[in-house]
Amino acid sequence: MPSPAPAAPGGIEAIRTLALVGPAAAGKTQLAEALLAATGAVAAAGSLERGSTVSDFDPLERRMQHSLNAAVMHLAHAGTRIHLIDTPGAPDFLGQSLPALEAVETAAVVINAGAGVEPMALRMMEHAAARRLDRLVIVDKIDLPGVDLAAVLAQIQAAFGRECLPLNLPDAGGTRVVDCFYNREGHSDFGSVEAAHRALVEQVVEVDAAFVERYLNDGDVDAAELHAPLEQALREGHLIPVCFVSGRTGAGVAELLDIIVRLLPHPGEANPPAFLRGEGAAAQPLEAVPDPARHVLAHVFRVTVDPFVGRLGVFRVHQGTVTKDSLLYIGDGRKPFRVGHLFMLQGKDHVEVARALPGDIVAVAKVDEIHFDAVLHDAAEDEHIHLAPLAFPTPVHGLAIEPRRHGDEQRMWEILSKLVDEDPCLRLERAGGTHETLVYGLGELHLRVLLERLRETHRFEVVTRPPRIAYRETITAAAEGHHRHKKQSGGAGQFGEVYLRVEPLPRGAGFEFVDQVKGGTIPGPFIPAVEKGVREVLASGAIAGQPVVDVRVVVYDGKHHSVDSKEIAFVTAGRKAFLAAVREARPIVLEPIVHVEIHAPESAMGDITGDLASRRGMVSGTAGSLPGNTVVRGQAPMSELLGYQSRLNAMTSGQGRYTVAFSHYEPVPPGVQQQLVAAHQVRDDD
Repeated sequence: MPSPAPAAPGGIEAIRTLALVGPAAAGKTQLAEALLAATGAVAAAGSLERGSTVSDFDPLERRMQHSLNAAVMHLAHAGTRIHLIDTPGAPDFLGQSLPALEAVETAAVVINAGAGVEPMALRMMEHAAARRLDRLVIVDKIDLPGVDLAAVLAQIQAAFGRECLPLNLPDAGGTRVVDCFYNREGHSDFGSVEAAHRALVEQVVEVDAAFVERYLNDGDVDAAELHAPLEQALREGHLIPVCFVSGRTGAGVAELLDIIVRLLPHPGEANPPAFLRGEGAAAQPLEAVPDPARHVLAHVFRVTVDPFVGRLGVFRVHQGTVTKDSLLYIGDGRKPFRVGHLFMLQGKDHVEVARALPGDIVAVAKVDEIHFDAVLHDAAEDEHIHLAPLAFPTPVHGLAIEPRRHGDEQRMWEILSKLVDEDPCLRLERAGGTHETLVYGLGELHLRVLLERLRETHRFEVVTRPPRIAYRETITAAAEGHHRHKKQSGGAGQFGEVYLRVEPLPRGAGFEFVDQVKGGTIPGPFIPAVEKGVREVLASGAIAGQPVVDVRVVVYDGKHHSVDSKEIAFVTAGRKAFLAAVREARPIVLEPIVHVEIHAPESAMGDITGDLASRRGMVSGTAGSLPGNTVVRGQAPMSELLGYQSRLNAMTSGQGRYTVAFSHYEPVPPGVQQQLVAAHQVRDDD
């Protein structure tokens, strides 16, 4: 049986929220277990090897011994309820990690003491800063033999800034830590407690002129008086505390719990979330006030769709109080749902609670309309309210996928749609030209896990073809197109004639449809039919079977027949006129270019840079990493990096690793375009 939820605190001052983020193998899950065990939330810390951890409860996670989902937990310490989110560390699962930042006041970036600052730590620190979260660095695995913790701290300060200062200092061997914020005296094998204390106080008082004057006059300020300037320093990023722990041995865990309760912000002390009211450029900032008495504002940052339990929406309350039987609206919907049961999550367990205050992370089940990124509220008259969107990486790794058994296409689409609902970095589309189902993710591992879920969770077998690259088509010149569709079949005929013009738009602008028809030559009711025909080509492609982007279509003339003109006639005329115009507008194929970051031994740098150049890539720079290692950064076409890990293993004796992130689209070389066009023509002939 799950442990009951911690008793509801008296107010938001007794609530803390933090997400454990950072690279894979940093120790986040083990640290979460240590925190749960230290507070009695579980009887004993679980084990990754035995598959008994609270957060990695998914059978696939236990088999792979890696976090694949963001797991929500809660615990209590010193009269404070702490909401904890353990996030995956692999870059392929940023769709799980990034939304967790929307639910917390503090991003705790976990660093493996044996590996130092890794790319995922840098990335999550940047995302947390962009969302104006308080940030904390936790150096885990301090008990690893031979680790140089002073060098790790220096690397943290070099990567994240001199504002990264230790709150405690470890002893040799990582057996214990010594507080240096409240404690002014003492010594650890790491260095002087007094010097570390002085550096912290000086950093904190800099944000408040009155405290600066006191410090200069008195030589010190009692740390107990520094709560307000400390919270200001955390909000402004003027201080990023560093603390040391070992999730395996428990060293520093009790001290970390005290830091969470005594120093980290409650919901009323952190920067407010970036809510907006309205759409597009007209959207106005909306302040969410963490007041339990106001009307409800909550944000859904995670959705799971279980074949047996149904849809579960996990949300953070930012304003107001949610109780059982609350009536809540989803976004701009006008039909509320009633909260039948309100849960706090403890991994896979659902612990029913009576209410949720601002700062609480809770869940509701079996609400079919709930979806990722939805805002829940209890004011029917509110306009569309939403959070400023997260900058998710663009999925560029693709697979063509079909059911093993003929006739299961609809069921496959339904299952895939549910999996996409759970992960904003998965994309599902149907290719108009080939009628293939395509699924895109952030990497090979991302798609492999998707296929494993299909097979293991949903008992659904599929067939896949080699990864497809998310090419796009566009035009480089203006041109005109015309088509007259006339069909007579003995009865009522079909007639529609369309004249249109196409113009290129800047990269990333998307699609614009403009109606400039004068005199009713195409009656108004048929204009949407023309646009529908154009959009069919946008989806299926004009020359290479790839979606068409960054184009404006201006319909300016046409003809109709008072009897024979029908919607289908103008759909066909619009489609064929658009195809004719695109083929005259110097069409090109665009390919995705990605940022690539390669971590490898220094001895392999020459081979790596040469190989990247042979793949039409460009090296933008190199940098030192850990001793004996280097980081190579550059850009390359996504198509040239398929199966790159195998090549990297060969060049680095298995010691290299790389990450990619979408950068932009640019035209493919003429030879590649000819191949893509020819391959599409062969498929059409088939």
